[in-house]
Amino acid sequence: MKFKPTCFAILLTFCFIQGFTQNQSKESSPAKKYKGADYKISVYTPYLTLSNFGNPKTNTHHYEFAVGYDLTMKDKIGMKAATWKLFAPMGILLWDPRFLKESSFFPGRLHEKGIGVTYQRKHWKGLFTTVEVLPLFKTYLDPEKNKVGKGFKLYTTYHVGYHIPLFKGRCYIEPQIHFNYWPIDTNTPAEFIAKEVDTSNYFFFEPNIYLGVKF
Repeated sequence: MKFKPTCFAILLTFCFIQGFTQNQSKESSPAKKYKGADYKISVYTPYLTLSNFGNPKTNTHHYEFAVGYDLTMKDKIGMKAATWKLFAPMGILLWDPRFLKESSFFPGRLHEKGIGVTYQRKHWKGLFTTVEVLPLFKTYLDPEKNKVGKGFKLYTTYHVGYHIPLFKGRCYIEPQIHFNYWPIDTNTPAEFIAKEVDTSNYFFFEPNIYLGVKF
């Protein structure tokens, strides 16, 4: 049966909303004190922001920062700003023979940047799920870094991870797995489209680690 990422995204988002609404009456009642409960605001970033080095051909110059606010002990909303420069199509999956092969690289770079919103729900102990929606503005660059096109992408990600508090809840790490899906992707130049033949508009099983500080 052919996978339909749109249906998956709608179903997962519905589960988030349902879980949130069903637990509001419980969260409105007095809660037991827990470590880190007084820290409502968090600032966090993925490890990729701290690893912009190595082979210049595969360095994505990835910078991503987010600010979150704890509505309850289980629900957090936030805003995220991100920018990166892709060297190959995002839709080449990990098990695809073309993954990280220079023959699949773009004739230049795709620079994407935007500001989006996030919602995280804690389910059991540190286990959580997150939905992120990130509108991205795209700029296509040739090998000489000249602009050859502009476009727009609606980028969404769905996370499953585990929250690990450190230093009495002041800091934390969150190892997680992402499912990424972009239902809207416009104005791709022909020379870049040629590299996206037989690629997907989703990416499975992206491993990640978020590093955060609470205030």
